[in-house]
Amino acid sequence: MNKKFWATTFTLSGTIIGAGILGLPYVFAKSGFLIGLFWLIAIGAVMIFVNLSLGEITLRTRGKHQLSGYAEKYLGIWGKRIMFFAMIFGVYSALLAYLIGEGQSLSQLIPGNTPPIIFGVTFWIIMTLLLRGGLKGLKRIETWGVIAITVIVVGIFIRFAQFIEPTNLITWNPSNFILPIGVVLFALLGFTSIPELRQEIKGQEKLFKKAIIIGTLIPVILYITFSATFIGVLGTNITEIATLSFGPLMTILGIFTMLTSYFVLSFSLKDAFKYDIKTSKKTNFLLTSLVPLLLYIIATQFNFLGFTLILGIGGVISGGLTGILILLMLKRSKNNTRNNKKPEIQIPINWLLITILSIIFITSIILEFAH
Repeated sequence: MNKKFWATTFTLSGTIIGAGILGLPYVFAKSGFLIGLFWLIAIGAVMIFVNLSLGEITLRTRGKHQLSGYAEKYLGIWGKRIMFFAMIFGVYSALLAYLIGEGQSLSQLIPGNTPPIIFGVTFWIIMTLLLRGGLKGLKRIETWGVIAITVIVVGIFIRFAQFIEPTNLITWNPSNFILPIGVVLFALLGFTSIPELRQEIKGQEKLFKKAIIIGTLIPVILYITFSATFIGVLGTNITEIATLSFGPLMTILGIFTMLTSYFVLSFSLKDAFKYDIKTSKKTNFLLTSLVPLLLYIIATQFNFLGFTLILGIGGVISGGLTGILILLMLKRSKNNTRNNKKPEIQIPINWLLITILSIIFITSIILEFAH
């Protein structure tokens, strides 16, 4: 395979891999590793299908669009609005989780009794200054980021393999069967990058399908390895932010993972408000930077939202709504053949399949809130 193929593959993997990996060991420990593994494989298969569906839409449609643009073209103005809400909700949820995670991680790493909120706000100030500086080039760290995370996760597994207790991995807790759904869905979200991947692999579209499949599978394999290592060694003695359970070096890994994800998602949010809502620079700054800070202060002061709960809610709402819209868009795009191109990816779709997958997404939302 050539460089363009691997760049496209790693861009998708880099978009998917984020703070979700830090929450998986905790929910898997609560549900039992076997139940977590089941959900990771099942939801991973669904996400591959939906990612391929979006890939076909991008190949069929002439011109360059983002998710909201595709939704408007095939589903109308309300489709665009729902898609925009789903994306914004998911990004805000992630940024809030990252602020909570960074505050707790830095508080544990740095000696003293400084409250986590002080470190969280300090982290927010630094990131806001960097974002205003326009360091957009940092959005292009996906390839090296995926390679680095892969090496680190494999290294962690090799380092601690001798301490893994197999009995810790042969566990299940039926009472927490649905617990991992939201966090797993959040950890596998990467829809926003696929329109960009369509441009990245231009001229070699025949490789797009394979890039999407491998790009989605890499995070699944890394998540299994990462979670198996933590649960195998620690059993159920795992914190919500998993890296806090393994000491300073692992905590630094968690800090780095959340920092880069915060940066990339903040730029995506900034661009969404700029191009989809046509906001002014001042309004854009308020929505991109101050809203996450306000949410963080409220969540911290009232202590009603934890790290994995935020990931779970963000995952089912953002992932569920976006997934349903993508399936509807694919059906419409197949019917609109007059102005569209013949795509290199063709995914079978019908109303029965759309209904089944939509019920799964909607049920996930209901179960996450019910739980």
